[in-house]
Amino acid sequence: MRKLYLIAVVMLLALAVVPVGAQDMTPVSLVLKWVPQAQFAGYYAAEALGYYEEEGLDVTIVAAGVDINPQVLVSSGEAEFGIDWMGNLLATRETGQDVINIAQIFQSSGMRQITWGDSGLTAFDQLGGKVVGVWCCGNQFPTFAALTKAGFDPENPDDVVVAQQAFDMNAFLAREIDAASAMTYNELAQVLEFVAEDGTFPVYTLADLNVLDFNEYGTAMLEDGIFARAEWLAEEGNEEIAIKFLRASFRGWIACRDNPEQCVDFVLAEGPTLGVGHQAWQMNEINKLVWPSASGIGIMDPAAFDITAQIALDYGVISSAAEGEGVTYRTDLAQAALDSLMADMADLDAMGAGWSAPEVAITPNGE
Repeated sequence: MRKLYLIAVVMLLALAVVPVGAQDMTPVSLVLKWVPQAQFAGYYAAEALGYYEEEGLDVTIVAAGVDINPQVLVSSGEAEFGIDWMGNLLATRETGQDVINIAQIFQSSGMRQITWGDSGLTAFDQLGGKVVGVWCCGNQFPTFAALTKAGFDPENPDDVVVAQQAFDMNAFLAREIDAASAMTYNELAQVLEFVAEDGTFPVYTLADLNVLDFNEYGTAMLEDGIFARAEWLAEEGNEEIAIKFLRASFRGWIACRDNPEQCVDFVLAEGPTLGVGHQAWQMNEINKLVWPSASGIGIMDPAAFDITAQIALDYGVISSAAEGEGVTYRTDLAQAALDSLMADMADLDAMGAGWSAPEVAITPNGE
């Protein structure tokens, strides 16, 4: 009994020392698309720099992975916000879930196809008869769209041989495939970070590669956006919570544009498996996807949405055309967040029109 009494006293004392302000904080959760890495640095920065706290929010950032799906957690009401690609959101909506994009952070796609420089394969229309690596689970569609635009049928092996590619670059490095899927901020860096068995480094540089850009070819799909459940947003007070969350998150991304080294430290504090060199490269490449934001950070480009939705329809991600503004995505909350930030901080640069990416050195194995 005495032991139970002491435990009760300790718990009461712990409650007694909670700051009064902390009791007024609104708890919300954000589910990332993947594990902790610089891809999500803006959210870690908003937490570390106290921006969420300033908005009265107690934000729990949940890392995703093979067994954690942001669409599932947000759709079920277990989390208020999630980060995912638009193709996945469209597919989730087709199942009857009312998820909706409320801010489009990435303004361009980081996905590429890469070939070896000595292959002579410098364009999508040169991939006929070649082995083209694609990822599973919806990530193949930008490549399929590019091949189709180039005049090939990705389902016809006489036109092009589509190979399932692991989420690494081993098959490409072994020259088992002619063109490989790669994110600028991850797999591309893995090729450049490669160290030979005898310790030689660098083995490859960008001069050894051809990089085929889906953005330039017009078949890119929208990537990291913030989404929520429309039913949750409709509940009294929740739109205001969403605006506060976006205000803080936007400030986090602005901080990572202006102080990338600090944001890499925030990411490393979360214990990612990839090293500081890789995270520094990734942070720089992620900033290129966020900035410039022509209409202000988080505002959806309708033309980019239309391309994504059309590719999703063409390749069976969805069975009927997706509706746009007000249904699949809304810009009013992001705009309200931006307007209020500009009113509070007149010198805040929410567009990054003058930003240019610095040079970041590749390190052996990303260390």
